[in-house]
Amino acid sequence: MRSTTKNPIVSPDSNSSRRVRTLAVDIGGTGIKAETLDERGKPITAREKIATPKNASPRKVIAVIKKLAKACAPFERVSVGFPGVVRDGVIYTAPNLGKGWAGFKLDSALRKRLDAPVRVANDADVQGLGSVSGKGVELVITLGTGVGSVIFVDGHRIHLEAGHHPFHNGKTYEDELGERALKKKGKKKWNKLVAEAINDLARLFIYDRLYIGGGNARHIKIKLPPNVKTVSNLEGLLGGIKLWEEPAPEESK
Repeated sequence: MRSTTKNPIVSPDSNSSRRVRTLAVDIGGTGIKAETLDERGKPITAREKIATPKNASPRKVIAVIKKLAKACAPFERVSVGFPGVVRDGVIYTAPNLGKGWAGFKLDSALRKRLDAPVRVANDADVQGLGSVSGKGVELVITLGTGVGSVIFVDGHRIHLEAGHHPFHNGKTYEDELGERALKKKGKKKWNKLVAEAINDLARLFIYDRLYIGGGNARHIKIKLPPNVKTVSNLEGLLGGIKLWEEPAPEESK
């Protein structure tokens, strides 16, 4: 039977509460990934990935997301993790992408392109939503192209930009723990800096638990304190579901 929906990548049962499929998109400095999840966060499709374009402007990134969406269809809603400051679907910073992001209304732009409801949050925030227990003070950092961070107090999230805070010898956490630093310093030196960062963050935030995610968390070889653990990309995907459990943000027009 031919679909009667305006946009073929969205299922015609988009208003059904019985089966809500979520397209989870993760925008990174080196790659943009997506897959569709069922209501429990279980992947329905394979995880698709396209390299992040050089000088990644909003137009270029949206074009990639549209390709990924077609490969992962159908779905009823979209969750996006973005590497920068996001408020109510509006982008404020994108340090590891291209120009044109400041003030860009990514949620409304994607709603028009994908013809589906969209929620956008910082990528570390999304990772944290899928990782934290919801009890006490929980800090999440992500180690990838850059360094992301968010703190949760009894499950309520507060976005941080700790990655750009001074850390070691006048350099920031991102300078010392980002992708460039890993390649330049090597894994052994980088791991020593990770250990130093964990100690500094413990004194700064007095957290109950610290979760370390992101693509480079797999390179951590040091022994972690009992209240610190690494988390996988799976938690980030589950965060895409949890994002829809939060109160609806004020929609940008």
